[in-house]
Amino acid sequence: MSGLAPGLYLVATPIGSARDITLRALDILREADVLAAEDTRVLRRLLEIHGVPLAGRPVMSYHDHNGERMRPRLLTVLAEGKSVAYASDAGTPLIADPGYALAKSVSEAGHLVTTAPGPSAALAALSLSGLPTDRFLFAGFLPSSAGARSTALAELGRVPATLVFFETAQRCALSIREMIARLGDRDGALCRELTKRFEEVRRGKLSDLLNGVISDPPRGEIVLVVDRDRSEVGEAGIEVALREALETMSVKDAAKVVSEAVGAPRRDVYQLALRLGRD
Repeated sequence: MSGLAPGLYLVATPIGSARDITLRALDILREADVLAAEDTRVLRRLLEIHGVPLAGRPVMSYHDHNGERMRPRLLTVLAEGKSVAYASDAGTPLIADPGYALAKSVSEAGHLVTTAPGPSAALAALSLSGLPTDRFLFAGFLPSSAGARSTALAELGRVPATLVFFETAQRCALSIREMIARLGDRDGALCRELTKRFEEVRRGKLSDLLNGVISDPPRGEIVLVVDRDRSEVGEAGIEVALREALETMSVKDAAKVVSEAVGAPRRDVYQLALRLGRD
């Protein structure tokens, strides 16, 4: 038995540079009784790079296509008092990667579920985008069907936060074109091959990004980051937002939240909040 407590350990792995793995992640991969991975070949290669021996331990495959069959086997391992380390191909398990159903089943069975946090393409792109990071929504991959994609964008367009999407190189132009149609020509960033040799960040209006994708199609793994709606909101709209915020927040906090959401000067919003607070 290993030195780890019995349970499921969700291990974040590098999205590009192999050196981005954390020391704790390596400790868990070295000590776990059983290793599970979205692609066992990818995990074996990562272990080789960092000199982590398998030492006869089993390496089990777990992904979207075999999850229903493999979950009972992994639950049996945990019931035997063993530790399981699970890693997806790159980044953090469950974040647009397999593992949600596994973690949920393990938790419901009363076993420990914990994480060794680390690389995430969504957070890396957000930090490089040049767009506001105070509030963001990770939307994953947009639906493949046109109708569902249009509905999703219409819903997301009302969210007062920076939006983060995963996208494939093949669908990139289509998605940006529909974002312009549904969200407007907002500021955005196209981030590709993060932490890898050909890392690139393109910033500008969505229309500029679309023109760039058409003239110079991007390759590799892509994250699209899109700013919140910056269209001007009149005083009446700001007042409605403030009245709602003041029901649960102080004047100062309400002014901060609303000014950031609508892109209005905080001083002006604060003065309006003061007047509303006295009413």
